[in-house]
Amino acid sequence: MKNPMLEAVFLLLEKLLLICNFRLFSSGAPGANKARNSLYEISSFQRGDVLEVPRTHLTHYGIYLGDNRVAHLMPDILLALTDDKGLTQKVVSNKRLILGVIGRVASIRVDTVEDFAYGANVLVNHLDESLNKKALLNEEVARRAEKLLGMTSYSLLWNNCEHFVTYCRFGTRISPQANKFCEIVKIIIRDERSVLASAVLGLASIVCLGLASYTTLPAIFIPFFLWMAG
Repeated sequence: MKNPMLEAVFLLLEKLLLICNFRLFSSGAPGANKARNSLYEISSFQRGDVLEVPRTHLTHYGIYLGDNRVAHLMPDILLALTDDKGLTQKVVSNKRLILGVIGRVASIRVDTVEDFAYGANVLVNHLDESLNKKALLNEEVARRAEKLLGMTSYSLLWNNCEHFVTYCRFGTRISPQANKFCEIVKIIIRDERSVLASAVLGLASIVCLGLASYTTLPAIFIPFFLWMAG
């Protein structure tokens, strides 16, 4: 059984990670994107290849399906607001993406290589080397991706684009990026200064907002949790 307090803490950490990486999918000028399009050697991509797009702090992943089509897991709040495929199939904007992450709404969708890359460079099958795992046959990888197309839940830590791609490519859902983030969080939690900082912030919230359950309980339990975890 999951610990409710742990779930609440990890939910808060997800939102903090989201804020820290707000520029993750920042778009450049339209002209810059068009200039980038000519750099994509689509003819060299094989069906079932893993395409990687390095961003400011994270990497976005997708599975190449052939014919200039890429399947990738993308958060999108619009999916919870309308069934109009004409609207939801348009390239996901920053606002739709951010609200989709917060609302935990996403889909495994198909876009062109250009729309998937969003103007950035594309790496091919780099995960094979970095994870040192044996990949499934490319056709099997592509078929797995196609079977998963459609609506899904989203979590930065538990179900992101990397989980989707590693399942299709290797048969196991893993996310080295999420694991790295959790390791950083562990270091922060184990630092005694985090306990002191959370206690000071808790007292400040009580002073500014008054003595109430929504200020007092976090002021007590968050420092206590960090102290116990450390």
